[in-house]
Amino acid sequence: MFHVNVGEIIKENKCHLEYDEQLQTHILDEDKLLDILETTLFDKPDEDCNEDDVNQGIKGNLVADYHTCEMFPERWFDLVLVLRVDTHVLYDRLEKRGYSEAKRSQNMECEIMQVVLDEAKESYADEIVIELKNNSIDEMDQNIERITSWFNQWIADHESS
Repeated sequence: MFHVNVGEIIKENKCHLEYDEQLQTHILDEDKLLDILETTLFDKPDEDCNEDDVNQGIKGNLVADYHTCEMFPERWFDLVLVLRVDTHVLYDRLEKRGYSEAKRSQNMECEIMQVVLDEAKESYADEIVIELKNNSIDEMDQNIERITSWFNQWIADHESS
C-alpha cells in the first residue's frame, strides 16, 4: 500500500491560485492538482511504468489522503473513508495547530454540518463511502487496522486482474 498525502503534492507543485489572508490558507488550483494526480498516480499502468512502480502504488494500490473529495473523479476510488471527529476534540486540535479563529470556525461549521460526508455521498456510490470516528488514539489505531484489513482483502479479491 502506498500513501499519498495530497496536501504535500499541492505544496510541492504549487497547486494554488492565491492566498486567503482571512483564513490563512492558499486557494487550491483544482485543475492543476487533478492534472498532476491523473498523470502520476491514477492512470492505468503504461509502458513508462515498471512492475515495481505498480507494486509500490505509483499507478494503483494507493491511499489518497486529503480533507475533501468531491473534486476527484469517481473512477479513481474503490473506497472513500470520511474521518469524523467530535467538535470539542476538533476545536482542541485546530487550536494546537495555531489555526486562526476564522479558520477554526469554518472547520467547526463544516464538521457540524457534515459537509465532507455529504459531499462524499453525493459524489460517489453509497456502498464505497464509509464514515469512521477519529476522536482518540484508540479510534485511530482501530481505523488503521480496519483500513489495512480492507486493503488486504481488496488485494486478495483482485489478484488475478
